[in-house]
Amino acid sequence: MTQENPRRDHDVVDRALHSFDHVLDLVHDRVLRPIILAGRALAFGFIIVLASIVLVCAFVIGLTRLMNVYFFAGHEWITYLVVGALLVTTGMIIWRRRRPLQLRK
Repeated sequence: MTQENPRRDHDVVDRALHSFDHVLDLVHDRVLRPIILAGRALAFGFIIVLASIVLVCAFVIGLTRLMNVYFFAGHEWITYLVVGALLVTTGMIIWRRRRPLQLRK
């Protein structure tokens, strides 16, 4: 009888720990996992936005220097006119592609 009693206590502890582990897994899957995924998406989104801003700025600076040195040497105003026209045209295209708030849904 002394052998069955510790065996039974061992089974109760195993079942209790198994149910506790199961509850923790459920909490992790239903609560923590969506929070972690949202945080990752937000962090990667910020990284992508900041990297794209840096790349666009580097492209505009490189285009300006390239045009100043090779195409319009001594006539910087033409370079600024071309870069400004390019940026205004890009802005107008983006502005025309937008939709009113009622049509977005």
